[in-house]
Amino acid sequence: MAVILLAEINDGELAIDSTAKAVSASMNLGEITVLATGTNCAAAAAQAATINGVSRVLCAEDVIYGKRMAEPVADLIVSLAGGYEHIVAPATADAKNIMPRVAAMLDSMIISEATAVIDSNTFERPIYAGNAIQTVKSDDDKKIITIRTSTFAAAGTGEAAEVEKIAAVADPRLSSWVEDKVAANDRPELTSAGVVVSGGRGVGSEEDFTLIETLADKLGAAVGASRAAVDSGYAPNDWQVGQTGKVVAPDLYVAIGISGAIQHLAGMKDSKIIVAINKDEEAPIFQVADYGLVADLFEAVPELVSKL
Repeated sequence: MAVILLAEINDGELAIDSTAKAVSASMNLGEITVLATGTNCAAAAAQAATINGVSRVLCAEDVIYGKRMAEPVADLIVSLAGGYEHIVAPATADAKNIMPRVAAMLDSMIISEATAVIDSNTFERPIYAGNAIQTVKSDDDKKIITIRTSTFAAAGTGEAAEVEKIAAVADPRLSSWVEDKVAANDRPELTSAGVVVSGGRGVGSEEDFTLIETLADKLGAAVGASRAAVDSGYAPNDWQVGQTGKVVAPDLYVAIGISGAIQHLAGMKDSKIIVAINKDEEAPIFQVADYGLVADLFEAVPELVSKL
């Protein structure tokens, strides 16, 4: 059995954390070949080759792969699929755009957000906002899988595997790139941060959300938010943690003014240590918190910042 794994590459830079975790999840599925794509992906391919468990890296450099369009990448994967039983990618925004297209083109089911690999045909994935785990067994010739990387440890690095350059396939020209708008942020990336500080509706306003940001900066943390906070306009969409936002599993998650609806818990319940600050002692967040403080956040957070 063999695996082809789509590396997560942004503007020529390998997302080493998510790619290495996807490699770790795939180790029992067979020999792993990593596919690197981009306008300039040679450096990323060379870095991916050092991940333990990778036997070979294919590097497809072409301008058609430079703007992260799903269609040309999907066509490339399908052209290579013949020699692989498993086609895998970390469950990132790019892969969620590419892999269902690959599955449709190969007439296979998509196994999304896998959190455990039972055997080469059987996988676990969360459903119902993480309140149940579904075991999925596929008899398809090609297993198309996205990996929820927050549940796996990253594979280490070592001796580099072989890197082979491959030609691009024809551009299907089904879509075109218009522009990217990237929010500037000096803080760690939310899905890979070791510490996350999140605020909820209880913070009260966009102006008061600076309390959350100040504490995050003291801890060198990423900033998150509940859907209620985002819908209320306190925080931008890309900060949202939860079932309809981002899934995080940091070493430390600090939830401030967050009640703990199941949709939010689905996005952070795998955090190693959860700390909750809420003035409502009946808030559901305290049921999953390792440490809970029943207090007014407008008193507790400034005091915590001053202590730090």
